[in-house]
Amino acid sequence: MTKKHPPIPGTTPFDGDQAQKGYALNKMCFSFNDEANRQAFVADEEAYMQKYSLNEQQAAAIRARNVLQLIAAGGNAYYLAKFAGIFKLDMQDIGAQQTGMTKEQFKAKLVAAGQ
Repeated sequence: MTKKHPPIPGTTPFDGDQAQKGYALNKMCFSFNDEANRQAFVADEEAYMQKYSLNEQQAAAIRARNVLQLIAAGGNAYYLAKFAGIFKLDMQDIGAQQTGMTKEQFKAKLVAAGQ
C-alpha cells in the first residue's frame, strides 16, 4: 500500500495505487510509440481497447477524449501524451482541459504569466 498524501484540490496524484489501477491504460498508450499501433487504434478503437483489457472507466474516458477522466482512471500524463498526439492535441490542449479554459484562454494565461 502506498503512503497516502494529503489531497491537493483538483489533482489526482500518480502514486503506486494509481499506477496499478492504470496499468492496462498506460500500457496501451505506450504502444502508440509505434505508428502501426496508432493506425490500428484509429481503425478500430473498441477492438484496440479490448486487446489491452481496459476497464469501462478507462474505455469511457478514451471515447470522451477527456484527459482528466483518463488521469482519474490511472493514466500517467507521459503515456497519455502519446494518446493525445494521435488527435493532434498538445500540452496546451491538455492544460486547457485541466483548468476548464479554452485553449486560447489557457495560452493567454501562459503569456501573461511570462511577462
